[in-house]
Amino acid sequence: MTKQKTYLVISALGEDHPGIVNQISKTVLEHGCNIEDSRMTVLGGEFAAILLVEGKWNTLAKIENALPELERQLGMTIISKRTGERATGRNLLPYAVDVISMDHPGIVNNLAGFFAERKINIEDMSTSTYAAAHTGTTMFAVHMTVGIPSDMHIAGLREEFMDYCDGLNLDAVLEPIKG
Repeated sequence: MTKQKTYLVISALGEDHPGIVNQISKTVLEHGCNIEDSRMTVLGGEFAAILLVEGKWNTLAKIENALPELERQLGMTIISKRTGERATGRNLLPYAVDVISMDHPGIVNNLAGFFAERKINIEDMSTSTYAAAHTGTTMFAVHMTVGIPSDMHIAGLREEFMDYCDGLNLDAVLEPIKG
C-alpha cells in the first residue's frame, strides 16, 4: 500500500531583494521538507513565489509555525494551505498552447473562456510582454499547458481553436507535449 504524500502550498509576495529564495528554501530544508514544485518570478518590483512543499504532517506543521517569523524577516506576505496529492481520475492528454499577438486587453480572458467552455483545464500558464524587433511594438506572449480529455476529438478542437484565434488576430499553436 502506497502512503499518500502530504503537502503544504506556500505563497509569498513582497518587495524584491536578493536572498528571498535562499531564505525560503533554507526554512523548508531546515524543517526536514522538500520543495517538490515551484514558480518564482519578479513582477514589477515585487517578488512572487508559490511552492509545493512535501513532508510528514509534523514537519509541515513546523514550517507552518515558522512562517510568521519568515514573513517578518523577508518583509513579505506569506500564506499557506495544506493539500494532498492531485486526483488522477480523468484521462487527460497534456497539450501546449502558445499564443503571440500585439498586446491588448482581454487576450488571457478570451483564451481562458475558450477552454472553460469546453471543460478543458488550464494547468499552467505564463504570460509576458516584449518589444517587437524593428518596430518596437508591444507584443504579448502566452504559454500554457492544458489537459484535454482523451475522448475529445483533437483535430476538431485544434481547428476550432485556430479559427477562434484567427478571428481575434492571435498567432497560435496547439500541440501535444512530448516526453
